[in-house]
Amino acid sequence: MSPRNSDEVKAFLSSRRARVTPEEAGLPAFGGRRRVAGLRREEVAMLAGVSADYYVRLERGNLAGASDSVLDALATALRLDEAEREHLFDLARAAGPARTPGRRADAAVPWSVRTILDGMTGVPAWVRNDRHDIIAANLLGRALYSPLFDASTERPVNTTKFTFLDPGARTFWRDYEQIAHDGVAMLQMEAGRHPHDKRLITLVGEALDPLRGVPAPLGIARRHVAPQRPQAAAPPCRGRPRPHV
Repeated sequence: MSPRNSDEVKAFLSSRRARVTPEEAGLPAFGGRRRVAGLRREEVAMLAGVSADYYVRLERGNLAGASDSVLDALATALRLDEAEREHLFDLARAAGPARTPGRRADAAVPWSVRTILDGMTGVPAWVRNDRHDIIAANLLGRALYSPLFDASTERPVNTTKFTFLDPGARTFWRDYEQIAHDGVAMLQMEAGRHPHDKRLITLVGEALDPLRGVPAPLGIARRHVAPQRPQAAAPPCRGRPRPHV
């Protein structure tokens, strides 16, 4: 780890910590004047689920050895956007060969996002990760996707598995072939970004290998699928949900 990398890590984490207030993080604001802007180090540690000593070491510039799950939790605690989250992972990669790429941690759905979903009472909305799992939904979202929830006891439900493995998908999706093609294309992109994601590789094998009743062009697309933070969506119609980032 170079001194320059260490300085960049320290400046990045400390500046992001300073801009998040306890209220924004969902922490109680006790009386008295706070000596620091934003969150205290121990508060970030608590939100990320790590010890205070470990977070202090991270903020001093030593990201070497930080796992993907720790980095994801840290990004959530500091309320990083997508670009900042990617930058954090880039800094960790530059710090040294420490992280094992076997499995990515699933990003938890923040309480603030769940509150937004529940507040959207007039439109179906849900959060889907890059493996196409529906990991949160409001009441109308569950009603819209009730065939997915009813068809399987597996949780979270997966839209790609439903599309390719459930016979009811052809009647559920108004433009099934387009949905199926889009699903393959999105898996291609995610698999390219995360070639070591074992759960994604399993999904590709389960959903795309059988190709039972799948249109022929999908077989061509599937051969190119190599063995990838949450998306909230409010669909304009039942046929093609469109993500809103």
